Amino acid sequence: MYNYRDMSLWQVSMELYVDIHRCTQTFPKFEQYELAAHIRKTALSIPSNIAEGSGRKTTKEYLRFLDIANGSLSEFETQLEAANRLGYIQDIMPYISKIAQIRSMLSGLCRSLAAKINTVQ
Repeated sequence: MYNYRDMSLWQVSMELYVDIHRCTQTFPKFEQYELAAHIRKTALSIPSNIAEGSGRKTTKEYLRFLDIANGSLSEFETQLEAANRLGYIQDIMPYISKIAQIRSMLSGLCRSLAAKINTVQ
C-alpha cells in the first residue's frame, strides 16, 4: 500500500529504537532481561506496526496498525519514565522529544487516512 521505508514517521521511529537499544545496554545486568528487554521490544513495536500496517490491503487495516503503534508509543513512554525514576536513564528529554515528534506524525497520518476513508464512503 505504502513504502514505509520512505516515510519520515518510520525513519524517526527506527532512530528512536536504535537510540534506546544502545542506551539500555548500559542498564544493570539484572535488568537486561526485564525492563531493558521490555523497553527495546516496545520501541521496536512502533516502527514494526507502521511497516506492517503499510503492507495491508485496506486503509482501514492500516489505521488499525497505526493505532497499535500509537499505543506502543504510550507504553514506551511509561517504561522510559520508569527507567528514569530508577536512575537508569538520567536525561529522557531527547526521547520525549522524539516521542512527541512521532506522536504528531502518527496523528497527522491517521487524520489523513481517516479523511480518505470518509471521502470514499
